[in-house]
Amino acid sequence: MYEMKRVVSIQDISCLGKCSLTVALPIISAMGVETCVVPTAVLSTHTGGFKGFTFHDLTQEIDPISAHWVKEGITFDAIYTGYLGSFEQINLVGKFFDQFGGDGTLVYVDPAMADNGVLYPGFTPEFAKEMGKLCGKADVIVPNLTEASFMLGIDYVGDNYDEAYIKKVLKDLTGLGCRTAVLTGVSFSPDQIGAMAYDSETDTYASYFNEKLPTSFHGTGDVFASACVGALMNGKDLTGALKIAVDYTLACMKETAKDPEARWYGVSFEAAIPMLVHSLGR
Repeated sequence: MYEMKRVVSIQDISCLGKCSLTVALPIISAMGVETCVVPTAVLSTHTGGFKGFTFHDLTQEIDPISAHWVKEGITFDAIYTGYLGSFEQINLVGKFFDQFGGDGTLVYVDPAMADNGVLYPGFTPEFAKEMGKLCGKADVIVPNLTEASFMLGIDYVGDNYDEAYIKKVLKDLTGLGCRTAVLTGVSFSPDQIGAMAYDSETDTYASYFNEKLPTSFHGTGDVFASACVGALMNGKDLTGALKIAVDYTLACMKETAKDPEARWYGVSFEAAIPMLVHSLGR
């Protein structure tokens, strides 16, 4: 008998715009996995291009939600965290891991806080170090190279790296305490981009690359992270999960590229969902 997996995603939700929970919930659900949510904040729109958006902090709701779930005996097959906006939220999420982790629950952290060599507005190197501690409590982490550099306290090298450097960074990331580190947005050739991972328990690397488009889009990191955790919940191994996540992200970007005005708004992940479901072999 088929038993549906259950994931809980802890991150903010934009009522309009394609990022964070607005992306995670439909993507993981489409992959046949129950998706519960703990919204850390609610915004009228995402912050990538809209002006005058509203923001309401929901930090104070995290503990009461988790306390109710503990009382009800709720369990999860995976805990997936994305953008966290404060030190307090990091501490509360760490407590959530302690309450609901273990017993085969996959703890999956996307330390969404930086890109292109700089931290997002409002974040500091001290925050990145604290995020690194949270990543140490995870089974799988999926930073980009900027986020990895800040968590490790090393210089960001931009595109000036080779495979040996990426392998070292991956090993150093598992030194934070996680079992598996995945670096997203990795490219070793001008026409390909993808992800590379290191499993410290088996001392093995995995990678997958596909076509590199000449542009970037808002929200692709959330799409990748969501598809990857959904693939893992469908029983895919690490290499298989990377392939599904990279291929789906590329398909979403190609759909988005059909509309030249959509770049800042987010990727058209909905149009590529049939491809995603098919990739699971269903």
